[in-house]
Amino acid sequence: MPDGDSTLAEPTWGEVEPGVLDKLVVVSPHLDDAVLGTSNLLFAHPGSTVVTVFAGRPEQYPEPPGPWDALGGFRTGDDVVAARRLEDARAMEVTGSSPLWLDFPEHTYLPPAERPTPAEVAPALADAVLAAGATSVFLPMGLANPDHGVSHEAGLLVRDRLPDLGWFCYEDAGYIHLPGLLAWRVGKLFKGGVWPTPAIVAQRPDAERKRRAIWCYTSQLPPLEAEHALSPRLDANVGEQYWRLAPPPAGWERLADIP
Repeated sequence: MPDGDSTLAEPTWGEVEPGVLDKLVVVSPHLDDAVLGTSNLLFAHPGSTVVTVFAGRPEQYPEPPGPWDALGGFRTGDDVVAARRLEDARAMEVTGSSPLWLDFPEHTYLPPAERPTPAEVAPALADAVLAAGATSVFLPMGLANPDHGVSHEAGLLVRDRLPDLGWFCYEDAGYIHLPGLLAWRVGKLFKGGVWPTPAIVAQRPDAERKRRAIWCYTSQLPPLEAEHALSPRLDANVGEQYWRLAPPPAGWERLADIP
C-alpha cells in the first residue's frame, strides 16, 4: 500500500469488474450438478440461467436400467429424463434460477462412438449462452466424469467465440476430492494460457436452502449418497470456490516458463 494513502492504485487481485456478474449462466453437465456445486452462487444472483448440457432423451434407454438409474428407483420403461427434468425445474425454483435443457443424452446411454464431442456440443451451448443474455459464464472444472469433461471443453470453445464475457470455473461437487484431479485441471488450463485464478464472487451461503434444492432431485439422492458421500459433504458445509479464466497480467506470462 502506498505510504500515506489508504487508497489502492489498482483493484484488489481477485475482484470482478462491475457488470460482469449482472446475468449469470451456469453450465451444468447433468440435472443436478449446478445445484450441488453452485447453490450459494445462484442464491446471490437471482434470475441466473442454468444450462444443462446432458439433459436429452436417448433413442432408447438401457434395458434393464443402468446402476445409477436403478439405484434411483427407475425400472424398464420409465422415462428417466422426463422425471429428472421435473426434479430440476423444482430445484431451480428453490434457487431462483431458470433451467435451459440441451438435448444431448448423457454418456451412460450411448456407445462410445456415438457420444457427442466438445466441438459438437459447443454450437448449441453458445446459442444457449446468447439466448440467456449472459454477462458471465460458469463452467465445471470438468473432472472425472466424461460428461463433465465434454461440458468443460465445449465451454472453452464457446469462450473463444465469446471472449468479451466473463468466464469462470466452479469445482465439480463429488469429484474435487479425487486425488490430484483438480490440480491436474488447473495445471492444464495454466499451460494452455488460460490462467485459472480464485475470484472474489458474491455468494449467499444458506445450508438449509441448499439442502432443500438438492432434495428436489429425489431420484438422484440414493446414488449420490452411495457413491458421492452426499450427506457427509453437506454436513461439512465446505464453501464453494470459483476460478476466473483470463489471460495472465502483462509480464506475468513469464511464470509459465519457470521450471
